[in-house]
Amino acid sequence: MTNPEDLAAIAALTDRVRRDAYRAVSDARPAPIGRDEVAEALGVGRSLAAFHLDKLVDAGLLEVSYARRSGRTGPGAGRPAKLYHLAAAEHAVSVPPRAYRTAAGLLAETLERLGADEALAKVARAHGRTLRDPSELGDLSALGYEPDFSGDSAIFRNCPFHQLAEQFPPLICGMNLALVEGIVEGTEWTARMDAAPGRCCVTLSKKQTD
Repeated sequence: MTNPEDLAAIAALTDRVRRDAYRAVSDARPAPIGRDEVAEALGVGRSLAAFHLDKLVDAGLLEVSYARRSGRTGPGAGRPAKLYHLAAAEHAVSVPPRAYRTAAGLLAETLERLGADEALAKVARAHGRTLRDPSELGDLSALGYEPDFSGDSAIFRNCPFHQLAEQFPPLICGMNLALVEGIVEGTEWTARMDAAPGRCCVTLSKKQTD
């Protein structure tokens, strides 16, 4: 049976403003974001933004932290601001219930025990080539990477394989790198491993030109 908490989390996103609030927090990653920024991004009042943000917290989709945005400390520094960031927990709903994550975990463990890293990377790279869109790299968004192309390098704000990557880091991160290498092959970008908290372990950089 599907976990009731997963159903509640998905149901929380049926409201349009709430979905937009969640997206605003997601777009701010890896930094947390405050109510004022979300209100400005959505074009709504601060109280309405706070209401929907707290509903997302109740649903387990967001988590809260507190910090003084001014950087000041001690008396007179003011109250810490309430900040929001994506929750680490994942939510999935299938009707009827399926156990694809269990199967994926078993397959990953089998490949790791067999030492089949190179074979997996070869298959992933070939699959990436079938997904590539040299003009816009649109497939990276469709695959759930949430790419940020704001400079000469690009980061992925989300790892589509997060749960498996935590269980089998070398195997899954290597597969992830090979997949992205296949997608960006023939473009101005090159993929490399560059792990950091709060984002995908793979990043892109522009190829050097003579």
